[in-house]
Amino acid sequence: MPSFDVVSEADMIEVRNAVDQAKKEITTRFDFKGSSANVEQKEAELTAYADSDFQLTQVKDVLINKLGKRNVDVRFLDEGKIEKIGGDKVKQVIKIKNGLETEDAKKITRIIKDSKMKVQASIQGESVRVTGAKRDDLQAAMAMLRKEVKDTPLEFNNFRD
Repeated sequence: MPSFDVVSEADMIEVRNAVDQAKKEITTRFDFKGSSANVEQKEAELTAYADSDFQLTQVKDVLINKLGKRNVDVRFLDEGKIEKIGGDKVKQVIKIKNGLETEDAKKITRIIKDSKMKVQASIQGESVRVTGAKRDDLQAAMAMLRKEVKDTPLEFNNFRD
């Protein structure tokens, strides 16, 4: 029976490349000369450092720009609160969301069931498995999910015929 999985995962290799490019631009930009502006990555967590709130927004703009050029959806980013560290310096932790939360998975299954399409959806961990009798039904379900779900970046993988 044909099926596919609906997941929400950022490409961590592209995230690392974007962080490296952002670091390079921050070190070479004139308005960041002599400042402690920087971006660090630990697993699925980015930390932006700067000398002021304004400079922190500039660092985040550079990072988001680089992520956009690398086709990493910015909806994966979950920005924490801005913290003061020693003197005037500030930092902000930005988490990268991976996997569908249970609320989002339930929302996706509800959308599929309410559509009266000839497909079934079941939650399996951090993904939703959609099965159907025909490949065309599955492709229609993909198109409908792309249109209906705007707040979470979705990917469709593990397509089986």
